[in-house]
Amino acid sequence: MAASACALAAALVEMAAAFAPSPGGDDPAGRAALLRERAVELAEIELHAYEPVLAALRLPREDPERATRIEAAENEASRSPLAIAEVGAELAELAAELARTGNPNLSGDAVAGALLAEAGAQAAARLVAINLTGGSAVEEAAEFARRALAARTAALS
Repeated sequence: MAASACALAAALVEMAAAFAPSPGGDDPAGRAALLRERAVELAEIELHAYEPVLAALRLPREDPERATRIEAAENEASRSPLAIAEVGAELAELAAELARTGNPNLSGDAVAGALLAEAGAQAAARLVAINLTGGSAVEEAAEFARRALAARTAALS
């Protein structure tokens, strides 16, 4: 569901960006569209990402490969939520910028996009932390969550 929240956030950001000035040749609407497409892809991946973990957990406890298979499956299952957290952070930052500099009539949509993107990033980062006990992926996901929180805070100010 975190990816779906990001996809919805991207749609709001894309709409707000379509009616905002685009200084410096940036294309925030185009970037939001790409992030929306990526979030939809990740939502599809997430539907089945945890199945290998469940299969490994069903192995008999005495199976010598069980622990290795569980660890490998958890690492793999953490890839998509990490990507979702990254998408959420970027969307929240884009939304915050649009809330600040975009069309004032669509600032509410930009703020809503920031809120949804931050929620998606936070939820995805939590999934990474649940699947993994530590390491660089957990730290990276936490950084995406911090970025999204900072952007959401900026969007609301």
